[in-house]
Amino acid sequence: MLLFLRCLVLAVTFPLVAVLGIILCLLRPFHPDNTRVCGHLFSRVGCAVLGINVVVKKGAEYIQDHAPGVVIANHQSNLDLFVLGGVVPSRTVSVGKKSLAYLPFFGQVYWLAGNILIDRAKAKKSLDVMRQVADAIRTKRITVWVFPEGTRNASETLLPFKKGAFLMAKEANAPIYPVCASRYVGKLNFNRWHAGTVEIEWMPPILAVDNQQEDSSVLMEEARQSMQTVLSTLETRPH
Repeated sequence: MLLFLRCLVLAVTFPLVAVLGIILCLLRPFHPDNTRVCGHLFSRVGCAVLGINVVVKKGAEYIQDHAPGVVIANHQSNLDLFVLGGVVPSRTVSVGKKSLAYLPFFGQVYWLAGNILIDRAKAKKSLDVMRQVADAIRTKRITVWVFPEGTRNASETLLPFKKGAFLMAKEANAPIYPVCASRYVGKLNFNRWHAGTVEIEWMPPILAVDNQQEDSSVLMEEARQSMQTVLSTLETRPH
């Protein structure tokens, strides 16, 4: 019953929060800090409605006053908007599918917030976008949030990473900031007042500039293995 009520409340509050986000973004369209503001807004409301407690267990200092770079995170479900939205760093935008822009309410916020939309069906064009993103990291001093698995994954094992995030970081000579959220799919109980606690851990930055002679695939696999190790230590638990 509580889950049903939460779904009803979320069905009402989500569009309202999205409209508020649209208004905020219209005041400063495509500003590099819009994503952080909107992410924190969605996270605060969504977690409150769903009873999710998000705790940054370790590593918050790695992202404070950070240099422009690339954030890589594990991607579990659409609830990542609430779980991870509250830890989006300053001047950070994300890279997402072009189709996201057509989602009612959320798509308009996503676009106006200055996030980067790519067409995965056009590989060459996407590669050009990656180069433009790397240039933006250097010149506009922004950080880019990427889900390197490329799709949602609720299993205990990370999927093979895609190269985009690592190519961008190397092209921009920028650090990579790995962040992990404990596995919560199937573990949160939305019929309890406190659905559960999700743990977040920021890992030490990976200096892509120090790996210029290293193949991107090697750097990519090292990052994946490091994140997999951290994920094994995190847990989603009752509050």
